[in-house]
Amino acid sequence: MTPVGLFDVAGKVALITGASGAFGMVAARVLAGAGCRLVLAAGKATELAAIAAECRTLGADVTEVNARPETEAACAAMVASVEQAYGRLDILVVASGMNKVAKIEDMAPETFAAVMDANVTQSWLLARAATVQMKAQGSGKIVFVSSARGLLGHPAGYTAYCASKSAVDGITKALGCELGPTGITVNAIAPTVFRSPLTAWMFADTPEAEAVRKGFLARVPKGRLGEPEDLAGPLLFLVSKASDFYTGHILYADGGYTAG
Repeated sequence: MTPVGLFDVAGKVALITGASGAFGMVAARVLAGAGCRLVLAAGKATELAAIAAECRTLGADVTEVNARPETEAACAAMVASVEQAYGRLDILVVASGMNKVAKIEDMAPETFAAVMDANVTQSWLLARAATVQMKAQGSGKIVFVSSARGLLGHPAGYTAYCASKSAVDGITKALGCELGPTGITVNAIAPTVFRSPLTAWMFADTPEAEAVRKGFLARVPKGRLGEPEDLAGPLLFLVSKASDFYTGHILYADGGYTAG
């Protein structure tokens, strides 16, 4: 196999949850362009239809599932829809999740629980559902979306988010160990701030944004914020044969932020 061939995922079947979100859309575009057959799942029907249509223009075979992975039954149904459409599941990208920001004294317990459920429990349920099919095949690639905040704290009311991403990192490592002998790899991509609808204000040409950027970039050796394409390479690596010897790994897409 050629070095470039190590990254060939053409014909692979990928399930992407949170496909209408910032990272989910990046994953959908990257895997569509790489020749994967896609099952895109999201709770927002209009946004889901838009990213599905975009992926079809890239030549991808796309199935849409208008649902969130909120329950065991919902996750099982997603995996079943993949098996029904394509007969196998090679790649699972868990890009669904949420964040709620508040100081600890202002955060309701149910808000903390909701963030933990969306980011941790639902990731675990999806991996659980996918593992059955992947074990039967003898292979599979699971990629979670973590964050630099799984490693580092944050002073602005991120207790729920940081805790949830630390837990995602723990699941990644534990499942990497558990599933290693089965032919399934489990890894996570942990970005820092990158351009998306949620962070657009940080890229704006305003005094407020400039002040925030200045403070943040002082910690980033690469000297800039992240762009969607900065996530493309790490994702393609983790879902391809190139990463067959990597499992239980947290790959920081952060311009060196967590290194210093």
